[in-house]
Amino acid sequence: MATQTSVILTNRDRCDRCRAAAAVRALLPAGELLFCGHHARKHAPRLREIGAQLRPDP
Repeated sequence: MATQTSVILTNRDRCDRCRAAAAVRALLPAGELLFCGHHARKHAPRLREIGAQLRPDP
């Protein structure tokens, strides 16, 4: 079984919706998405419905 390591987001990581600084990583079976705080809050309910794990930047 593969393990996922948590990589800290940097200033170069950008929201996949608006290109603002990424604050949350959404882990999905098919990959990952990065979101700013605004878009993470907006899309969190649906992301959780489809089984995403939301990981805020430490």
